[in-house]
Amino acid sequence: MTTIPIVLADAQLAPSYAGICDAGADLRAAESTVLAPGAFAIVKTGVKAAIPDGFVGLVHPRSGLAAKRGVTVLNAPGTIDSGYRGEIGVILINHSKIEVGIDQGERIAQLVVQRVERAEFVVVETLDATARGEGAYGSTGRS
Repeated sequence: MTTIPIVLADAQLAPSYAGICDAGADLRAAESTVLAPGAFAIVKTGVKAAIPDGFVGLVHPRSGLAAKRGVTVLNAPGTIDSGYRGEIGVILINHSKIEVGIDQGERIAQLVVQRVERAEFVVVETLDATARGEGAYGSTGRS
């Protein structure tokens, strides 16, 4: 298990796992807000985290918030680099046709912490051939 030092605006805003097998820890809204239909906003979580070197924090949507109210994370997944020490904000967007209120303390996203491997990019003249080749979006014929 990886230890993540955090600073909280309020102890009740600490990220927490709903179940023992969950990959994502719930992030909560530090303040109430209202999202008009089609609107988006950065919702603060009251959490500052020191993600260790070699790891990344990924902010994923909560399926319940999306399925029940039409609200999701706009830039899913959001990326929290290991060097960032500011407050985690979640960019929420309201895809519904009605105004949606987000209450202070409400679960708005999930934080998944994963190991990251840095890549070395090397310029070459050509790439190796594959069955797919340069086929782009939808080229595999699968939905």
